[in-house]
Amino acid sequence: MIVGVLKEIAAGERRVAIVPDTVSRMKKAGLDVMVEAGAGQGAAFADEAYRAAGANVVPEPARVWRESDVILKVQKPQANESDLLRSGSTLIGMFYPLANPELAGMLAQRRVTSFSLDLLPRITRAQGMDVLSAMSTVAGYKAVLIAAAASPRFFPMLVTAAGTLAPAKVLILGAGVAGLQAIATARRLGAVVQAFDVRPAAREQVESLGASFIAPEAVSTEGEGAGGYAKQLSEDQHKKELELIHQHIRDVDIVISTALIPGKPAPELITKAMVNDMKTGAVIVDLAAEAGGNCVLTKAGEDVKHNGVTIMGPLNLPATLPGHSSQMYARNLSAFLLHLVKDGKLALDFADEITKATCVTHDGQMVMKR
Repeated sequence: MIVGVLKEIAAGERRVAIVPDTVSRMKKAGLDVMVEAGAGQGAAFADEAYRAAGANVVPEPARVWRESDVILKVQKPQANESDLLRSGSTLIGMFYPLANPELAGMLAQRRVTSFSLDLLPRITRAQGMDVLSAMSTVAGYKAVLIAAAASPRFFPMLVTAAGTLAPAKVLILGAGVAGLQAIATARRLGAVVQAFDVRPAAREQVESLGASFIAPEAVSTEGEGAGGYAKQLSEDQHKKELELIHQHIRDVDIVISTALIPGKPAPELITKAMVNDMKTGAVIVDLAAEAGGNCVLTKAGEDVKHNGVTIMGPLNLPATLPGHSSQMYARNLSAFLLHLVKDGKLALDFADEITKATCVTHDGQMVMKR
């Protein structure tokens, strides 16, 4: 069975689906690996490293699409790639099919079996395949760095000949994987950190990283959904959380917002009135920009200035650290692929929870849960 890896052509994407280390794992499992020349260049993985690991490096992307039984990708197929999909092949990546039903329809029409790892269930067996957590780790880390670069203040307290400089005050909204990594990074840089989450269980994690959990009185078990994800609050609960955030946001220098609800637009946590009350020079980094944003003033992919506050809506932060992002993604992806393989061939067991939950299309049908 041939596993194909292509150079990602989506704008700004520098990651690669498989790195040389994971090629070796696949070869040991009896798989042949074909890699498009230059596929790892953006992440600093040379063609020679893939060859040394046992991959067949070829210059023509069309050959990879044509000859591969399984295609591994980071981004969904772009418009000029869709025509290259071979009927009967298998496609694995992160496609967000719930937000891209037309893509799922096209894959079914072309009789491509597809798996999207953003649908992975949060169970113990799937932890080594959890690409969302891996990429959220990168995003949370990088969000703090770009906030620090945009801020007019130091993060740590400094005692200098010119006097003592107070540390920056940072507020993290959402204490999932990205939020927790943002807390850890801001703390390492010396900031005073507070965090808010609608899930009461997040308090222990937040405090274990040295941050203050600011909202125990405003949250309830209502905010925790299946698998530990946050879920949409009632109107009354949402009003309470906005009031609490408004109280604390006035005094901070940096806000990193990470709140997402699976399958829904990002919850609105930062109103225009809140931004108007923030300090001049304050910075908001909205990691939910692509899902509509946690701040009403966020524009995806842009930096907005409002009343002396900078609101940043970065997209695809993992692609800005492509080396480590690709290593993490490749380990997750290869673990998932080997879960589907037996004796060097695909052996799809749809009674298995992981396989069933992540499958988008099979045998010409859309099979994912809506």
